[in-house]
Amino acid sequence: MKITDSLEREVIAFLNTDGGNIFIGVDDKGNIDLLQKTINDRLKDNIMPSTLGLFDVVNENDEKKYIQIVIAKGSERPYYLRGKGMTPDSCFIGIGSSVESMNGETILSLFFKRARNSLKNIKSPKQDLEFNTLKICYQESGNEINKKFLKKLDLYDDNNEFNYIAYLLSDNNNISV
Repeated sequence: MKITDSLEREVIAFLNTDGGNIFIGVDDKGNIDLLQKTINDRLKDNIMPSTLGLFDVVNENDEKKYIQIVIAKGSERPYYLRGKGMTPDSCFIGIGSSVESMNGETILSLFFKRARNSLKNIKSPKQDLEFNTLKICYQESGNEINKKFLKKLDLYDDNNEFNYIAYLLSDNNNISV
């Protein structure tokens, strides 16, 4: 049984959308264990970020005529081919029954959602933060500053402490944003 180079593309498309199933036929010799290991290794080694826990390669049919790859929707989208970076040549999405390359705008949108969600969950190294520069920028863009200003910007973690986004946007760091 030979697995084609499109396997990773198909899996990436499912990871970047709502998940799904792929069925792979097995040859007459029925070398399922080796095929399952090959698939597992390729998906772990060739897709970034890590896909561990996001797919399962199973054979539940008695006749052993096919292998099923069950793929969950990934939480660290966009997923892409290792070694190629987050480019349209490496990021794919499922549209109907076809696999399409993502455009740059979609790649950036998914990446920023992922980065924002992960930074939101990291506690700020400092909690005594000031936001004078942020307030000026916010007001200059026509927004109102009120008591909910920082909450509205999602600058708190689940424990109601400042998160890393707050730290990056505060006056209390020497990081240029």
